[in-house]
Amino acid sequence: MVAWEVTRSCNLACGHCRASALRGPYEGELGTEKCLRLLDEIAAVGKPVIILTGGEPLLREDIYDIAAYGNRQGLRMVLATNGTFVTEAVAKKLIEAGIRRVSISLDGPDAGSHDVFRGVPGAFKEALAGIAAMKKAGLEFQINTTITQANLAQIREIHDLAHRLGAAAHHIFLLVPTGRGKELAAQEITPLAYEETLNWFYEEGLGCDIQLKATCAPHYYRIFNQRRKEQSGAKRKPASVGAEIGKPSGEAESGGQPLHTMTRGCLGGSAFCFISHTGQVQPCGYLELDCGQVTEKSFTEIWNDSKIFRNL
Repeated sequence: MVAWEVTRSCNLACGHCRASALRGPYEGELGTEKCLRLLDEIAAVGKPVIILTGGEPLLREDIYDIAAYGNRQGLRMVLATNGTFVTEAVAKKLIEAGIRRVSISLDGPDAGSHDVFRGVPGAFKEALAGIAAMKKAGLEFQINTTITQANLAQIREIHDLAHRLGAAAHHIFLLVPTGRGKELAAQEITPLAYEETLNWFYEEGLGCDIQLKATCAPHYYRIFNQRRKEQSGAKRKPASVGAEIGKPSGEAESGGQPLHTMTRGCLGGSAFCFISHTGQVQPCGYLELDCGQVTEKSFTEIWNDSKIFRNL
């Protein structure tokens, strides 16, 4: 899986943003032709999921061309947006470009909580309008939620909202205090709350009919294994927890349990990497280690030869 920050420019000012993104513009961002060549290079290595992210990727006028080209190369193209620019026309263009799924972040169950988190009044209303537009156009979407002390007590409400909205999945992220998120370090949830939240997430997955996944929460795989052993003789088994973007819910391991490949510790540099808006390849977006610049070397060379990736 490759998360590609196609632009750092953003119309919001989220408190937890790893990139401290603002409206920009930012110098050194990759042009259209370089973006297309980069997709060629990625396709030469494999056929991973490509997450077009930002910033706000819909601020790039060529985002549809980039998505369509990647789709033609056999890459599974998905997009991460704050939803504020999504209209029915935009949703239809994303479908035409081959976008398989869109993720939209909801960090509160209402405008009061979400807008404070996102730093711009009206963000919640616009995100819901974007979701409605995608539903009307027939574009699959998931909800992403970053958990802090500020919204921990609302996580069940947010999950219920994701379900009511018709999301295909709900992915939770535990706050990683990098970028502007450093200012929220005091808002990290306690170890006890962390454990309770992930156990609740496991329980929710037992009977939930949408995909659930805990990201940047390596403890979850331990909890999953512990709880699975406890319920080894039970009839109910989690049918969707941990499914990857684009992977049908309920794909199982040989033992009949769903795949949890994304929760077995950090996969940065082994099955996942991040490409910045200027072309720096990193193990992930939170870890700004320079594994190589796609403006100087091919992605193929960086992925295969980076000493950092080899050591991870």
